[in-house]
Amino acid sequence: MLTVLLAWPGAALAAEVLQVRRATLLQIGDRNRNYAVELACIGIDAADENAAMAWLRQELPRHTRVNLRPYGERDGLLLAKVSRLDGRKDLGAGLIAAGLAHPNPSPATCKLAELS
Repeated sequence: MLTVLLAWPGAALAAEVLQVRRATLLQIGDRNRNYAVELACIGIDAADENAAMAWLRQELPRHTRVNLRPYGERDGLLLAKVSRLDGRKDLGAGLIAAGLAHPNPSPATCKLAELS
């Protein structure tokens, strides 16, 4: 399934939040599968880690339905932009707007996505 997600990076996939594991790491469920998903294109300073995790937990209660926009993979983690199905903006952008994260254009696909 990860290969399929990476083959169509523009496609969105509805899934469900199972757990906020860290400030940028979510456990996502899609039917019978679970994925570790890291929020793509953002960075969080160590001093903001706890506040960012609390913000994500408030925005993403367990079983919240989300869309994933895959950007790649690193160390077995899916890198993706994540947004709630109810139309709220990308969670990474929300963390940046809240002052808890900063843009991090790595991997290179983040730079390419900003140009399009």
